[in-house]
Amino acid sequence: MSYYLSHLKELEAESIFILREVAAQFERPVILFSGGKDSILVTYLAQKAFYPARIPFPLLHIDTGHNFDETIEYRDNLVKQLGANLLVGSVQSAIDEGALTEEKGYNASRNSLQTHVLLDSLEKGKFDAAIGGARRDEEKARAKERFFSHRDEFGQWDPKNQRPELWNLFNGKKHYGEHFRVFPISNWTELDVWQYLAMENVPLPSLYFAHKRKVFKRDGILLADTPYIPKREDEEVFEAMVRCRTIGDTTCTGVWESNATTVNDIIAEVATTRTTERGGRADDKRSETAMEDRKKHGYF
Repeated sequence: MSYYLSHLKELEAESIFILREVAAQFERPVILFSGGKDSILVTYLAQKAFYPARIPFPLLHIDTGHNFDETIEYRDNLVKQLGANLLVGSVQSAIDEGALTEEKGYNASRNSLQTHVLLDSLEKGKFDAAIGGARRDEEKARAKERFFSHRDEFGQWDPKNQRPELWNLFNGKKHYGEHFRVFPISNWTELDVWQYLAMENVPLPSLYFAHKRKVFKRDGILLADTPYIPKREDEEVFEAMVRCRTIGDTTCTGVWESNATTVNDIIAEVATTRTTERGGRADDKRSETAMEDRKKHGYF
């Protein structure tokens, strides 16, 4: 148990150090908040890093308009509790203004449309550092990221041109118009996240816990039955006990059959599963390099 606590406290200290480095090196940082457990963890760590003062960064949520209702409810309650400044970039508004074109067909999703809205929101807010909850164990493209990950004036990422970060020295120097993505929990694993959230008793969205929901199966993935996903004639809707391992746009976020109703149940489940948490994300299955392609163009 002592090793377990020591391990989590070391990860916590590293993340808090990085968050304080962001405050020291950048003029206008912002936390990218999705309502998922990783962005919740980053926000909680930021709260710890600057206590008793309030979090010195606003929260930015890129709203696809196709979110789970539980996500928005949790987001609004958390912002009220923290007294934080919430900024919302709307994909629906960008579509209405003609800046984006809605995808068509059965596999249409607004997930990729978030990139334009994110970059536009960062530009309008003149943010020079966007703090995200990505972790290296999630996906092979995210494993290539540094803690301080440089983006050029177009918001693009070059995985072959990154700065060394020896001895926890972070180089935040940039030219005007460029910015950084910062990933304070890069070294955490999914299991680390859940163990820490359990240790700190952090409140979480109900989506993470097993509940009855109408679902259907597509390409080996269970998807929630929502009006945003057109179904084929052979796709049968049924009710099941499920939970989310990741939270995003309903059109691409798979759910998992589960009976885990507590955080300790989830820890036991994660410790024994052979499927990665993004194994249920339909957007990652569009191609072998789907995530890296999106990130190169400015995605989270």
